[in-house]
Amino acid sequence: MLHAIRFHQTGGPEVLKCEQLTVGEPGPLEARVRQHAAGVNFIDIYHRTGSYPVALPSGIGLEGAGVVEAAGAEVTDLRPGDRIAYAGGPLGGYAESRLIPADRLVRLPDELSFEQGAAMMLQGLTAQYLLRRTYRVQSGDAILIHAAAGGVGLIVCQWAKALGATVIGTVGSDAKAAVARAHGCDYPIVYTRESFAKSVKEITGGAGVSVVYDSVGKDTFMDSLSSLRPLGMMVLFGAASGPVPPLDLGLLAKMGSLYVTRPTLFTHAAKRGDLVGMANELFEVVLSGKVKIEVNHRYALKEAARAQTDLEARKTTGSAILLI
Repeated sequence: MLHAIRFHQTGGPEVLKCEQLTVGEPGPLEARVRQHAAGVNFIDIYHRTGSYPVALPSGIGLEGAGVVEAAGAEVTDLRPGDRIAYAGGPLGGYAESRLIPADRLVRLPDELSFEQGAAMMLQGLTAQYLLRRTYRVQSGDAILIHAAAGGVGLIVCQWAKALGATVIGTVGSDAKAAVARAHGCDYPIVYTRESFAKSVKEITGGAGVSVVYDSVGKDTFMDSLSSLRPLGMMVLFGAASGPVPPLDLGLLAKMGSLYVTRPTLFTHAAKRGDLVGMANELFEVVLSGKVKIEVNHRYALKEAARAQTDLEARKTTGSAILLI
């Protein structure tokens, strides 16, 4: 019998239970993966609390890395023994072994560890579509990234800096400001003691930034709009502080003909070819040394509730993973 984290009702971290399961043979288009590590992300909390409803009982987790144990009869590009990583697909990443559609798996380069693979896929692919697909950052752009010391934030800071952007980020403490600065953030702003919108305008000489990448939501949304230059783009990709209230679209005209979008990784990576292309670009920038994947928090599988508690309390920087 294998172990997996599941939940039978929505609620706090205490609803997460470590259960014994039997993992069967893969279907024609599936693979069975023996996992070595799984990523812990804010979207897992949204699933656990019911903010993103799922059918119960349910597994949890959308990111992992490991080895293919078996592949279905119609799977042609994977075989047992292949090192793989993934982000997305059915819930169930917090597990020792699992079945998953094979077209959601990508080969993990030998130079990258399973820990790195589990830590980088969801956050790294998110950074990829933010920087290269949603708003394609160019040299000379000024950008604002919220939660700059978080998992996505640290990758965005490094990658955007490598692209030649001026990187402004918000953080919750001086300690996190130091972490963000060490990873390419030119101007970390401690939002708990200063207005980030005012600071952005001062930093940019009143011009504002080309794009805001906002995963916080309700608490930052309006000030994020105020931080943009005319024709700037507001990219809302999360809601850690809660959903954004309804918006009068006329405000976008008054504030400078602004653009607002709410993208998701799962739309950008829905097609197999897009997923592989995005992953290859991510692997390339990591292997080049331009982006370093920081695995700063490691937990045992049975400590999944504590891992989510720490993430929700903003006690973490970089990536958090479960070692399996």
